Amino acid sequence: MLAAPQTAVHCKEYGAAFSNTRGSTMIYKFKSQAAAEVIMLAANGDQMLTLVGKEPLPQGVITVAQIPDAIAALEAAVATHAAAEFRQADHPPGELAATGDGVRLGARAAPFIELLRTSLQARNDVVWGV
Repeated sequence: MLAAPQTAVHCKEYGAAFSNTRGSTMIYKFKSQAAAEVIMLAANGDQMLTLVGKEPLPQGVITVAQIPDAIAALEAAVATHAAAEFRQADHPPGELAATGDGVRLGARAAPFIELLRTSLQARNDVVWGV
């Protein structure tokens, strides 16, 4: 049996892992001097960045001045998502199509929101890809 070729490499410049098997898969590492890193797969990191009004790029920053609006945007999205789930619960199984991967936005966003809150309190920016 032939061994599979190595298909993943780590890019220190962006703090992300890329896979060349089926396109590229990036891992976001959100960092702050105030807290531990929050690591997310590309789709989840893209979602968080889009929700806070940032372009999903390999590197960027959420400044201390931008953090309050970012937290508010995430909390609003979580509330909207929870309300939509509540409305779906009123329908019999199968009546509404399932969406997503089954992970609630609130659960997915919680570590990122906590990183933002801790960073705001310490007056530190949140960066990724640096």
